[in-house]
Amino acid sequence: MPTNIRPAPKASSSSKVMNRVLMWGCWLPIVGTLAACGSVPMATRAPVESPRSPAVSAPAVATAPAVVQARSRWVPVPWEALPGWGSDSLFEAWNAWLKSCEKPQPPLASLCGDVRRLSIGSAQEQMEWMQSRLQPHRVETPQGEATGLLTSYYEPIIEASRNPAPGFTVPLYQLPAGLATRKPWFTRQEMDTLPEAQAALRGKAIAYMADPVDALVLQIQGSGRVRITQPDGSQRWVRLAYAGTNDQPYRSVGRWLLDQGLIKDASWPGIKAWLAQNPQRQQELLWANPRVVFFKEEVLGDLDAAFGPRGAQGVALTPGRSIAVDPGSIPYGAPVWLASNGNQTNLQKLVLAQDTGSAITGAVRADYFAGWGAEAAELAGRMRQPLQMWILWPK
Repeated sequence: MPTNIRPAPKASSSSKVMNRVLMWGCWLPIVGTLAACGSVPMATRAPVESPRSPAVSAPAVATAPAVVQARSRWVPVPWEALPGWGSDSLFEAWNAWLKSCEKPQPPLASLCGDVRRLSIGSAQEQMEWMQSRLQPHRVETPQGEATGLLTSYYEPIIEASRNPAPGFTVPLYQLPAGLATRKPWFTRQEMDTLPEAQAALRGKAIAYMADPVDALVLQIQGSGRVRITQPDGSQRWVRLAYAGTNDQPYRSVGRWLLDQGLIKDASWPGIKAWLAQNPQRQQELLWANPRVVFFKEEVLGDLDAAFGPRGAQGVALTPGRSIAVDPGSIPYGAPVWLASNGNQTNLQKLVLAQDTGSAITGAVRADYFAGWGAEAAELAGRMRQPLQMWILWPK
C-alpha cells in the first residue's frame, strides 16, 4: 500500500547514515526519554588553562578566556584545530540550521538572517561566513578533559493496530489521568499488575503492538513512525511522538544483563539473541526498567516525513545533522563541529544541538540522530565511540 515514508538520507558524504529514551548503541546507555530542558544562561568567564587533551594538537587562542558553562567550559581555538574543517558538505547541515532558526535563542538569533540568505550560497561562501562570524571553542569538562562519548538514536518504523487484535496485544499509552497528582507515577511492573494503575490507564491506549520488546525499544527512542491498522481494516502512517513519562528512573536493560553476567554484547541484537534463548525471562527483563514513556499521535505528511520528530529545542530533527546534548554544556540551537572515530563510522562534520535525553549528561556527550529505517537502526544499535566537540559561538 502506498505510504509517505522514504528512506533516511545519508548522514554525510563520507559516512553512512548512521530515532529522548536509548537504542541499540544509544540503547546501551539507552537514551531514555527525550525531555526538554530550559535554556542555558549566559556564561561566566575564567582564565584559560593549558589544553589537557592530547587528541587536540592545535593551541588555544592564548589571550582569550575560557567560557564557563554549568557543566562544561569552552576553550577558544583557531579554525585549524577542527579535524576535517573544510572537507564537510556544509550545505547538508544548512537544513538543520534553518530548523534551529525557527526557534532561535540569543545570541544565535542574530545569525539567522544570514543563515537563511546563505542557504543558496556555495560551500565556500558558507565557510567564509562562519569563519568571519563565529569563534570555535573546544568543549571540555570543568577539569579539562576534551574526550567524551558519542552514541546514536533513531526513529523506529513499526506496525500496530488501533484496537487489540490477534497478534497485537501490547498497548502504547497516551498520558493517563492523574499523572500530575502522583510523582513519580506507577512503575512499569506496577502498571502491569496493580488494579489502581490499570484503572488509570483504561481507555488511554493509543495503539497496540505485537512485541513487548519492540514497544520498549520505541519508548527508549522516544518516537516512531507507525503504520496503524484501523478498525475498518484501512491503514495509515502516523508519528507517535514523546508526550511524557511516569517520572521513574531510567534503567538500561542491557546494563541489567551485563551486571548479572548474562551477556557480553549489550547491543540490541545481543539482547534479542539472549531473549530468544531465555523467553521465560522476558517479563523480568522488561520490569528491570521502571520508566515508561507516553505518546501523542501526530500526522505524518510529506514534509514531516522528510524530517525526524521534534527535539527538545522544539524543531524537527535532521538525520545526520542533529544531536542531543546536555543543555548544561551546550545551548540548544548551537552549531557544533563533531569529530568521532570508531568501529561504526568516522565523523568530522557540522551538526546542530537540537535535542537532549535522560542519559545524555556531561560536558562532552552527544547522541547522534541517525534517521529512520534499517540502516539507521543498524548504526544506532551499535554506535558507542569516542567524541570531541567544538561549539561555534558568535564573536
